[in-house]
Amino acid sequence: MNEEISMILDDAQDTMRKAIVHLESELTKIRAGKASPTMIDGLTVDYYGAPTAISQVANISVLDARTISIQPWEKNMLAPIERSILMANIGITPQNDGVQIRLFLPPLTEERRRELVKKSSAECEQGKIAIRNIRRDAIEQIKKLQKDGLSEDAAKDAEAAVQEYTDKSIALVEKHLATKEKEIMTV
Repeated sequence: MNEEISMILDDAQDTMRKAIVHLESELTKIRAGKASPTMIDGLTVDYYGAPTAISQVANISVLDARTISIQPWEKNMLAPIERSILMANIGITPQNDGVQIRLFLPPLTEERRRELVKKSSAECEQGKIAIRNIRRDAIEQIKKLQKDGLSEDAAKDAEAAVQEYTDKSIALVEKHLATKEKEIMTV
């Protein structure tokens, strides 16, 4: 029985860690005033019939604090990359000069900063929901083990351990939100 409990706890802890890693990657995509190649991570383009990440078909670099340059390795990829950026609706209009695509990030207004903070908060709330769902699933598994003969004390201890993981994970989500909010609101 103890082996089953430790498997449940390890699985819950590992899944919560993955949820936080996912949240971190989502937060890096939210613009905070400075240009970053991670802003277009996750955007795909049709490359000979297969959806491929833009970073796999082009060189992405930051020219200055507010300009990203995308230079495809094949000229025929300019239009599909441009289309992909427009369809992603990231709030940036690509400028195509026939050789490369430039993304000029306009300075953030106070209103836009508040919108980005709301978006960050929404992402963090999704992370918290995922963590709570993981907690719920782990506790359900523990209760099932309890019905199959696990002692009540062992079940309570396991539930307490799951709650401890949950509390630590949610605190980490809050810390990420505070950091991102500060980053966005800094002019």
